[in-house]
Amino acid sequence: MTLPLAGITVVAVEQAVAAPLATRHLADLGARVIKVERPDGGDFARGYDRTVNGLSSHFVWLNRNKESITLDLKDAEGLEGLRRLIGQADVLVQNLAPGAFERLGLGIDQLLRDNPRLIMCSISGYGDGGPLQHRKAYDLLIQAEAGLLSVTGTEAEPAKSGISIADIAAGMYAYSGVLSALYEREHTGKGRHLSVAMLDALAEWMGYPYYYGHFSGHRPVRAGAHHAAIAPYGPVECLDGSVLLAVQNEREWQRLCLEVLGEPELAHDPRFSEVSRRVAHRAELDELIGRRLGKQRVADVQERLEAAKIAYGTMTDVSDLAAHPQIVARERVGTVLTEQGPIPSFSPVVTTEDWEPRRDPVPASGEHTHQIERWLGTVEVPAN
Repeated sequence: MTLPLAGITVVAVEQAVAAPLATRHLADLGARVIKVERPDGGDFARGYDRTVNGLSSHFVWLNRNKESITLDLKDAEGLEGLRRLIGQADVLVQNLAPGAFERLGLGIDQLLRDNPRLIMCSISGYGDGGPLQHRKAYDLLIQAEAGLLSVTGTEAEPAKSGISIADIAAGMYAYSGVLSALYEREHTGKGRHLSVAMLDALAEWMGYPYYYGHFSGHRPVRAGAHHAAIAPYGPVECLDGSVLLAVQNEREWQRLCLEVLGEPELAHDPRFSEVSRRVAHRAELDELIGRRLGKQRVADVQERLEAAKIAYGTMTDVSDLAAHPQIVARERVGTVLTEQGPIPSFSPVVTTEDWEPRRDPVPASGEHTHQIERWLGTVEVPAN
């Protein structure tokens, strides 16, 4: 069965994480994504590290199913090549530095006059307008500006998220925005300009701590791997490893006390009789649970949690993720080619019958330049 975005052409003037994530998801759904890169090394994310057979781990994650063309946008010929590409595009996604596209003479008004069906999505750090609109933005900086660092880590030290969460948030909103605009275009026949700010995206994801802090007068505590507002919720050390508990309501708390800890009287202890009191007495509660479960093996604790219908998890090292038994059982890992050979690749998240996962290669920088130039020579380019 044809993937749903087959026939859609996306031009991606992109770098780093946010825009490449959005366009890779579009490519996974069948869109033709033409990635425009600089002649002197391409997307700078190619140089983040050399851990994947000499390639960047960020780059191979974000750029399967794409074609790469190198264009020097400081050169008139390269800029004209980009104009010709945009003239044939359904979607343009860009995350160059603030104002860079306009300085190239590619303002949205002119682009939409040349190609009225064009959907353009611009991703920036701080959005249009306001005192920070021209400031350069990277993931850590947005995590700090959005307040994420104030609620992650421990009370002794804040910590950034271990993944590029501000970039990922912006990329996912760009992806969903483009899909919405494509749907709208089916009814109106017209394109539009979409703007996504990393700060706005992460601010949306900070909704719970914002409301908690705004109305309580203090931020949620930085609780490490525990939950700032729920207890018990987090890791417990057993004899041969750790297990993570997640008790969400009073019924589960009572079952934990009776069926797992074997101490039913704890359920009625005034220190722990409701979630807010358990959070207030978290240190005492964690000590009690640790004393009881610390003498048992992980497998035995998991068996009792399973019987009591209490949610739990185990700590997976990131290098073992592809070997997770649930991932393996559901065949969630395939293979894609790179210029340095095949590598494992997780399947697209959304699954349905007859959408066969697309596993086209991760392109080398400029690999498809001549092929795309030949294609541009055979299509009709709109007059300015």
